Amino acid sequence: MKRLSYIITTCLVLLSTLSIAQIKNAKTETAKVNGNCGMCKRTIEKAGNMKNEAQVVWDADNQRASITYDAEKTTIDTVLKRIAQVGYDNEKYLAPDEAYANLHDCCQYERKLKQSKTDTKSDEHSQHKPNQGSSHQGKHH
Repeated sequence: MKRLSYIITTCLVLLSTLSIAQIKNAKTETAKVNGNCGMCKRTIEKAGNMKNEAQVVWDADNQRASITYDAEKTTIDTVLKRIAQVGYDNEKYLAPDEAYANLHDCCQYERKLKQSKTDTKSDEHSQHKPNQGSSHQGKHH
């Protein structure tokens, strides 16, 4: 019983130390981040947290992350990109399909933000003028 008490006390001390991270020029914003469970919470927070730069606290119930960051060292966009890169869609960035597919089954949320796939290749070069030929064409030595 004493050992369990010691472990709990140690964890609380470590958590309080982490929450008092020295983030200068702190700015706090909230953002929608999709996820499901405690495993999602750990992954989202680990991806977003950067020592002395950013701290993320994600709430599974309301699907929102509270992001505190040093506005002189990083941006909320940078933090949200890191979260998306590990598989979690958010209000600004979609996770790569491969990252989402690699999430544990319990972490695969319904992807409501998925953009429709449209073929834009035909319009890709519509602003370019057709090739009128180069000065080298038709010249033979």
